[in-house]
Amino acid sequence: MNKLWAPWRKEYISVKKKKTCIFCIDKKKRSRDAERYILKRTPHSFSVLNRYPYNNAHVLAAPYRHVSTLESLSEKELLDIMTLVNYTKKKIDRFLKPAGYNIGINVGKVAGAGFPGHVHIHLVPRWDGDTNFMPVISNTKVVSYSLKDMWKLLRG
Repeated sequence: MNKLWAPWRKEYISVKKKKTCIFCIDKKKRSRDAERYILKRTPHSFSVLNRYPYNNAHVLAAPYRHVSTLESLSEKELLDIMTLVNYTKKKIDRFLKPAGYNIGINVGKVAGAGFPGHVHIHLVPRWDGDTNFMPVISNTKVVSYSLKDMWKLLRG
């Protein structure tokens, strides 16, 4: 068996499963934003680093309101979350200069939604060559930034 030494990731495999929705956060309580890797808050939504990223700077944007579909959001909420996605993309562009993005929404469990009860948008920056031999040969993805370092960079 091949091993990739990454001791800093132990905190992610030892995290206890939450019974509550990870996207249902207090709209006004900001004291734990650094601990939760929340990047930005707007009147109706927030952006947060994905704790289990597909790539560096994998960000999730979610409304504060617990709804499962886009059509359940008001026009104000839709505009707010899409403006936040645009802001976040520009921030990632400025600091990391990716060559492209996967931006998407998985609606429903069968579509791959890990939290099907709370709609959220994935922003996954992509670079030429970011899919190298590691995922193909060993089914392993290398993410070079720690979440703490990425949060500091994108919050700046």
